[in-house]
Amino acid sequence: MTRFDGEVSPAFEIVEPAEWRAPVIFNSPHSGSTYPDEFLSASRIDLPQLRRSEDSFMDELIGHLSGRGFPTVRVNFPRSYVDVNREPYELDPRMFTGRLPSFANTRSMRVAGGLGTIPRVVGDGQEIYRDRIAVDDALARIETLYKPYHRALRRLINKVHQMFGTVVLVDCHSMPSVGVSRDEPRRPDIVIGDRYGTSCTPLLPDRVEETMTGLGYSIGRNKPYAGGFITEHYGNPASGLHAVQLEFNRAIYMDERRRERGPRFGQVASDFGVLADVLATTIPFGDLGPFQAAAE
Repeated sequence: MTRFDGEVSPAFEIVEPAEWRAPVIFNSPHSGSTYPDEFLSASRIDLPQLRRSEDSFMDELIGHLSGRGFPTVRVNFPRSYVDVNREPYELDPRMFTGRLPSFANTRSMRVAGGLGTIPRVVGDGQEIYRDRIAVDDALARIETLYKPYHRALRRLINKVHQMFGTVVLVDCHSMPSVGVSRDEPRRPDIVIGDRYGTSCTPLLPDRVEETMTGLGYSIGRNKPYAGGFITEHYGNPASGLHAVQLEFNRAIYMDERRRERGPRFGQVASDFGVLADVLATTIPFGDLGPFQAAAE
């Protein structure tokens, strides 16, 4: 259990299956909705506006998969408070009082956009904080929330790797149905991100696309989302570690304005189960282990 600001909650939850079907992990890092009181007090925008950054209900869409033989991971704190899909210290010095550690990455594109490890803005660009926050507060969030999540995720990945010789991490997100720019074309139902072919075997996104297209979804690849820190950091095909990011268009499963489950919510959850079953039964996991050097 993790205590933050008078509220007690598990910061994240990992549910392992009673019987493992395959080395496939389903992860939801951005669906958290437990907002600390002090965070709400420090925010210049209200809770409904803060919640625009959430991948609402994604944890529910994958939650049933643990009963089908697949481990699931969910984060309960909001990404607007701490974003685990960033480097540990992507921090904007303009946000803080006090000196950032010398190793902080203050110049990344994500920091420039206000979406670092401690975000400055929510998804639609609104500033979160009334005033600067203490550096010590930011570092405490990283120590008590960000780092324990990644340690636990690494332990799970290592466990699966030892059990099966390979791992497939499916990082599950949702995206607004309409982009910020008017020039952006209509977004597909699902965007598959594999860091432009570097985070996993090509078979994995191909199989996801075949399966979801067959279920009636429109598919995009790597644009506008190619995969964040989790996909890039944990995807290492040469070591038998494969990571793919799935961005679901929120309009297909929820009412974006009211933030309520939509009429297709149950169907989308069911289709996640179909996808999991297809991956478990058609991916040749024995061929996805660490690459072996050729004998001399």
